[in-house]
Amino acid sequence: MSGTYVGLPSFPRAAQDSTKDTRLRANLTHATHTIRAKRAAAVGELADWPALRAAGAAIKDHTLRHLDHYLLQLEEAVTAAGGTVHWAADADDANRIVTELVRATGETEVVKVKSMATQEIGLNEALAEAGIHAYETDLAELIVQLGDDRPSHILVPAIHKNRREIRDIFTDAMGRWGRPAPQDLSDSPAELAEAARLHLREKFLRAKVAVSGANFMVAETGTMVVLESEGNGRMCLTLPETLISVVGIEKTVPSFRDLEVFLQTLPRSSTAERMNPYTSMWTGTTDDDGPRTFHLVLLDNGRTDTLADPTGRAALRCIRCSACLNVCPVYERAGGHAYGSAYPGPIGAILTPQLRGTATELDASLPYASSLCGACYDVCPVAIDIPQILVHLRERVVQGGQVTLRGSRTTIKPAKGHATERAAMRAARWTLDHPAAWRTTQKLATRTRALHPRHAPGHTGKAWSDSRDLPELPAQSFRDWWQQRERAASAGKDTGKGPAAGGAGTTGPGVGEGGSR
Repeated sequence: MSGTYVGLPSFPRAAQDSTKDTRLRANLTHATHTIRAKRAAAVGELADWPALRAAGAAIKDHTLRHLDHYLLQLEEAVTAAGGTVHWAADADDANRIVTELVRATGETEVVKVKSMATQEIGLNEALAEAGIHAYETDLAELIVQLGDDRPSHILVPAIHKNRREIRDIFTDAMGRWGRPAPQDLSDSPAELAEAARLHLREKFLRAKVAVSGANFMVAETGTMVVLESEGNGRMCLTLPETLISVVGIEKTVPSFRDLEVFLQTLPRSSTAERMNPYTSMWTGTTDDDGPRTFHLVLLDNGRTDTLADPTGRAALRCIRCSACLNVCPVYERAGGHAYGSAYPGPIGAILTPQLRGTATELDASLPYASSLCGACYDVCPVAIDIPQILVHLRERVVQGGQVTLRGSRTTIKPAKGHATERAAMRAARWTLDHPAAWRTTQKLATRTRALHPRHAPGHTGKAWSDSRDLPELPAQSFRDWWQQRERAASAGKDTGKGPAAGGAGTTGPGVGEGGSR
């Protein structure tokens, strides 16, 4: 992935600051709760939602297993339709290709459709270094760009801003980028939208080159599909003379029929709509209609390495609906910037460490940015078991081991700062593998329970237990309780008395003693 976000602090340090921002938390709470309630209602309208969810997962898994075949089929279809396909191994490769394509047109300005892939590779920054200005046309992306900020949500990049802040950004910055905002601009949604519309209309009518992503690529026909709500995407995709689409290779689907599933699940999961207001599809170029030149840049950038991981590859099913962000208690409190990636939230916590690796402190911390509550899995429209992959990646961070990097199998070392966790896990594994040692540990722990501290030791342990109650050990282990119960039952049988008559040991370990099990 791009180095755009390299140098940012690890998730815990970034979250420590963002969770203290009361305005940010209020904005996020209001927005995510509103979206999740609407989504639940939209999904509840479909009786066959579980079947659609399973179908989406099956289509994605099938495509990923045969991705080599479908990508070649896609390239052939796009070329036959008049487009040109470029293969980009990494972010630098993709940025170089796009920059050269724009330079070849002689233009120094491009308009952009909202695209996660171009955020991932840091395309705007690369174009700026080459003297090319990229103008975001999605309303939320426009707000972020004018505010010299970074997106914090997959679907609503400016979710951390309220209307008053947006009005101030428009008033201060629009004039430097083109048509200024009205001097008496209020924070009403209608006036803000009208100011953005007039500002962007000027860009649409002037631009000769557009850059987009795509939600799906149909292999059998070479068709690109973009779903959006504002109409800015359709303006970008049809008005300029040259269209350059940068798309991750995992966005491929085999056939048009497969779109039927995703055109139902994506809108309901993302914007809680039955269908998107604008669904644009284009196949190559057509005389006298739309762009004269079409380039498709197929982006790998770590996806092939992710595909090589039998557990982690499920992350590539993601259709970028952002439903997992809106139900995540960690995202709701920390915000998107704390993840230091174009992909925040639960999906970012599993996707980013696989695309970028776990070599940096930031990337190694992301698999821990979760409470493992499982809400993200419950709402995922393609059934990605995010908690399972988080645990899998935590093991990779702590233990190191075999991974695929740039197409080659290699052994990585454990990440720094996890020595204590690694030692604890190894000790636990050894103890659990030796029953006698485990019994001795249990007896020792129960006999010394009165001496146990109320807070975990060490800086990290104290920070964890400051907001949680440490579980209190029961006075008796389950193993001892069960043996005592069996002995009591045998004694009762021999004497003709039932277990209840014996009293002791029939109610379970620690009951009545305030023990926590």
